Formats: sequence, structure tokens, C-alpha cells
Amino acid sequence: MTIETTAAGTLALIAIMTAVTIATRFGGVFIMSYLRISPRVESFINTMASSVLIAIVVPMAFAGDAGALAALSVTAIMMLALKKPLPAIAAGIAAAGLVRYLM
Repeated sequence: MTIETTAAGTLALIAIMTAVTIATRFGGVFIMSYLRISPRVESFINTMASSVLIAIVVPMAFAGDAGALAALSVTAIMMLALKKPLPAIAAGIAAAGLVRYLM
């Protein structure tokens, strides 16, 4: 199956991706509403969230440029210091921008 990359094709792709995203989000909530969340299931969910985050961050740490490494480092340090994600993420974005601006 192929979709032409015209304006209509691009909009069709965006609509399909939107529908799939909404279906998976609402489907997950719907299915989980019928399941009892035991400590074992809760542990699995928490572990999966960490695993996904690590799977995204580790390759960037090894293959990223100086801006990516600065963002990772500053975000980690700020998160340890402040224990709040939003300021840590903002500081990481600012660090990446600063490093890329200076280089």
C-alpha cells in the first residue's frame, strides 16, 4: 500500500496516525478498566516506563553530539537537585541550545 506525498496524501497519513494513536490510547484505558491492578501489574507498568525511557536516552548518550550530551547531563543534574521534571527539562533544552549556538 502506498500513499502519494501530495497535500491530500499527507493529510490522509496524519489522519490515519491520529486515528491509530487515539485507538491505542483509549483502547488501553478501556482494557485496563476491566483489569484489577495488582502490585505485580503495577510493578510491570512502572518498570516498562523506565525501560522505554532508558531505551530512548542511552543511544543518544553514546551517539549524540555535544548539544545532546549537554542536554542529558544538565537534565540529569537538575533532576537530582530539584526533583522536579519540568525545570530539569527546560534547563536541558536551554543547555542544548546554548551549546549548539556556541559551536
